[in-house]
Amino acid sequence: MSGKSLLDKVWDSHTVRELSTGQTQLFIGLHLIHEVTSPQAFAMLREMGVPVRFPERTFATVDHIIPTHTQKRPLADELAEEMLVALEKNTSENGIRFFDAASGKQGIVHVIGPELGLTQPGMTIACGDSHTSTHGAFGAVAFGIGTSQVRDVLATQCLALARPKTRRIEVSGKLARGVYAKDVILEIIRKLGVKGGVGYAYEYAGPVLDSFSIEERLTVCNMSIEGGARCGYVNPDDATVEYLRGRAFAPEGKAFDEAAKWWRSMASDADASYADRVELDGNAIAPSVTWGINPGQTVAVDEALPRLEALPDDERASAEEAYAYMGLRPGEPLTSQAVDVCFIGSCTNGRISDLREAARVAATGKVAAGVKALVVPGSRLVANQAEEEGLPEVFESAGFEWREPGCSMCLAMNPDKLVGRELCASSSNRNFKGRQGSPTGRTLLMSPAMVAAAALRGKVADVREVL
Repeated sequence: MSGKSLLDKVWDSHTVRELSTGQTQLFIGLHLIHEVTSPQAFAMLREMGVPVRFPERTFATVDHIIPTHTQKRPLADELAEEMLVALEKNTSENGIRFFDAASGKQGIVHVIGPELGLTQPGMTIACGDSHTSTHGAFGAVAFGIGTSQVRDVLATQCLALARPKTRRIEVSGKLARGVYAKDVILEIIRKLGVKGGVGYAYEYAGPVLDSFSIEERLTVCNMSIEGGARCGYVNPDDATVEYLRGRAFAPEGKAFDEAAKWWRSMASDADASYADRVELDGNAIAPSVTWGINPGQTVAVDEALPRLEALPDDERASAEEAYAYMGLRPGEPLTSQAVDVCFIGSCTNGRISDLREAARVAATGKVAAGVKALVVPGSRLVANQAEEEGLPEVFESAGFEWREPGCSMCLAMNPDKLVGRELCASSSNRNFKGRQGSPTGRTLLMSPAMVAAAALRGKVADVREVL
C-alpha cells in the first residue's frame, strides 16, 4: 500500500462524512473574510435566524475597497464606507476578530493570515476570495469559495466538496540571477495552461521550491488558481516551522514543539502516489512577462511574441483576441513596449521580500518621465518593516509613490485604477480585460523587480540588465 500525499492526509483528517453525492463534508479549520463577499452571507444568516457556529475560527480584515492614499474615516467613497461599516457591524455582532486599520494589523487577507501565524500546516482554510490558494505555501489545503459557501462555513464550519486529484510539479536545478518565484509560477501556467489544473490540487516540489523562502512559496501558491487548480501547496519543512515561530497566533513553548512535530508529519510520504507528475527545469526559466489577456499568455522577456501559426489550434482564437485588445503584434519583442503605470503590490507580491528586491532595482535610477509608479505594501506590518528598513525613502527618491496597505490596483475596487488604454506593468496576478479598473486598460504581469525596471526605463525591460 502506497503512502499518502499531504492533500489526502489533510482531507482525511478533516472529513466529517462522505455524502451521497460523492462529495465530502469537510470541516474548515480557518475561515478568513473581508468586506466584499461577506455582507450577503451575514444577511442570509440573519434571514435564516442562524448564528455563527464557531466565531473563534473566523477572522476578518478590510482590503479590496480600502483606499491607499489615506485610510481616514469616513472613506470618501460612500459605497466603500458602507461596506466597511457592514463588516464592522457583522464582526462585532458575531464575536469575530476584525483587523481594521486601527488594529495595526490590517492588510490583504492573504498577507495577514500567514504573517500573524493564523495560517498553519495541516489546516483546511477557506475564504471568499479566489487567491486563497496562497496559504498552501504552509502545507495547508486552502481554497476560495463563493458567497453562499461563506454563509455555509459561518453557519456550520463545513463545506460539501469533491476531493481533487493531485498533480506533483517538480522544479529542478537552480534559478538564475534576476529570476524569481513569480517567473516560476508564470512558467508553470504557461506550460500547463490556464485550464490545465481543473480537477487537481498542485503539489509544488523539487530543489527550487525546497530552496524558496516561505514568501516565495506564497507567490507560487497564490497563482495556482490561475492555472485552473483547486488549490496548491508546498510540503511543510524546517523553513515553515521557523517562519511560524513567535508569530502572534502560533502556539508557544512546548505546544509549539508538539505542533511542529505534527506539522512535519503532514508532509507527503516519500511513496505517495499522484494522479500526474510534471517536471520543469529551473535553470531554463527566464524573467517572464504576460502579453495577453490571461496568465498563460506569457513569454520570456527576451523572447519574441508568438506567431499565431506557431500556436496550437485551440489557442489561436484567444491569442488573436489578445493581440487585438493589447495592441501588440506577433513576432515583435516586448522590450520595446512603453508602459504608463507600474504597480508593485497585491497578495501575490506585496510582502517585505518583494519590496526589498524592487527597492534594490529602484535605487539604481529614476522613474521615467510620464510613468506613474506606486508601491503598496500588503499589510500594515509589512509597511512597518519596510519603514524600519528605509525602503519608502528609496522608492520615493526614485520617483515612486509609497502608499497605505491594501489591494490597490490588483482589482481596482478602490480609487487606484487605470484610465482609458493605459498599459500597466503589474506584480499582481490577473491580466484579464478591465481587471485594473478601466474597460480598455491593459496589464502585463511580471515580478516586482521587473516592474521596478520597467518604471525606470519607461518600457518593458530585462531586470538582468538593470541588476
